[in-house]
Amino acid sequence: MRPFNDATRWNIGKLCAAFTRENPEGLAPGLKRAAVAIVLTRGEASGETAFLLTRRVDGLRAHSAQWALPGGRCDAGETPLQAALRELEEELGLGLDGDAVLGLLDDYPTRSGYLVTPVVVWATGGTILPNPQEVASVHAIALDAIERADAFDFASIPESTRPLIRFHYDGDMIHAPTAAMIYQFRELLCGRQTRVAELEQPVFAWK
Repeated sequence: MRPFNDATRWNIGKLCAAFTRENPEGLAPGLKRAAVAIVLTRGEASGETAFLLTRRVDGLRAHSAQWALPGGRCDAGETPLQAALRELEEELGLGLDGDAVLGLLDDYPTRSGYLVTPVVVWATGGTILPNPQEVASVHAIALDAIERADAFDFASIPESTRPLIRFHYDGDMIHAPTAAMIYQFRELLCGRQTRVAELEQPVFAWK
């Protein structure tokens, strides 16, 4: 268990600082920029460090009812870091500044036309107030849950030669891009720099 304290923040910040980003933007021209936040906070039991995962409201125009990290597309003139913090406040009511940012992971090109930057942030204090127009539920998932040997699996689909990644949580399967970014964060926690841009999304997420 990683307790939610200054030592854990320092350790994860050090791992983020040592991470060398690989940006596939040159390989994916024309994609719209977006960002998500991997929000580290106090878990629901024993004071462990957890990250926040949301379930989107049913009936949304895009990605309805899907599991997601807080985030969205970048506004004009906005950096991915700024977009991640803005979307975090809009979706969950958590207002954080740049001092909360521990680092950035690799940009992930989605089949639906976005280049998504994951921003790792440390959320001390603040009350989570989900926006009911976007967020159906919020889940604090202990980091131990993504470090289990059986937390992720890889499958093949006839539509692609790329491996499909799936994260198993609470009897459900969470797919890329969310699963790919969580997987890269898990690998970072283990001290590994694992690339995920080629991990596949399910066909239903290709639009």
